[in-house]
Amino acid sequence: MSAETESISRQALLEIANQMIKQHDDYLAGMEAHDVIQQGSVLVFRGPYFLDEDGLPTAKTTAVFNVFKHLAVDLSTHYHLA
Repeated sequence: MSAETESISRQALLEIANQMIKQHDDYLAGMEAHDVIQQGSVLVFRGPYFLDEDGLPTAKTTAVFNVFKHLAVDLSTHYHLA
């Protein structure tokens, strides 16, 4: 990928991401990254988005989006998937 970022396994990256999630100011119980993919130079994290019974966003959805965005911005500058 890039000489400027470190190659890392998906599992190791998810462990780092989930530690960061629990330390984030917007952390909510149940918030967790279950998967990560690489799109170009950006790491995209996936997990539960706390949608309502109709599949629509809730107030918690915004918090999850913001935390996952933080992970993408921060971790994409340090790592790429092996």
